[in-house]
Amino acid sequence: MPILPRRFKRLQDVLNSRMGNLTVLLEKVDKPHNLSAIIRTCDAIGIVEAHTICSSKKGLTFNSTAQGSQKWVGLTNHTSINDAIKELKNRGFKLFGTTLESNSSNYLDCDFTGPTAFVLGAEKWGLSNEAKNAMDSNIYIPMQGMVQSLNVSVAAATLLFEALRQRKVAGLVPKSGEGISPHLYRKLIFEWAYPEVAIWCQNEGREYPNLSLQGEILEDLPRSLKLKC
Repeated sequence: MPILPRRFKRLQDVLNSRMGNLTVLLEKVDKPHNLSAIIRTCDAIGIVEAHTICSSKKGLTFNSTAQGSQKWVGLTNHTSINDAIKELKNRGFKLFGTTLESNSSNYLDCDFTGPTAFVLGAEKWGLSNEAKNAMDSNIYIPMQGMVQSLNVSVAAATLLFEALRQRKVAGLVPKSGEGISPHLYRKLIFEWAYPEVAIWCQNEGREYPNLSLQGEILEDLPRSLKLKC
């Protein structure tokens, strides 16, 4: 059964505003509650993909806080902080590390309208020295209370919504899918609309079928697969 047109329109509306040049890199932020809350914020902001360095042997896990947002935000787990930083810099991202270093800048004084990656560490340890030394800029969120830092998920939300605010003011928030490449747009809209067919195509090593303007698959599929659509 094809996807309902109103559902397909909803998926298109969300994907049309996704931004490929804004992301987060989480260094050993492994607690399910914090990771889930950050990914939920990423979805709300319009982020396509987040990045992590996981220290847990169990791997990355989510809880109900995510509200299913992990289905809509890609998550790339890197083997090391150096590999993650190298990849993001090669892709043109400016890395903003959240630290209380003497050279850190108030986040409100920074420009997040260009390709931006916020790098956050676990609350107990913060960023590693390797990460701190590789940042393009160190930033902090000013506190007026006795405690000098926020919960990592709250810090991520604060930074991401400031980036979104700046981009709205500058007229840089995508409206028609221009925030990501046409190839990625086609890939994601198919995976969102037909996740089981997408998995079948991946296992078969074949391209995703084309979709009509209403979201119907323009190709004959095996009967057993049609029943899952």
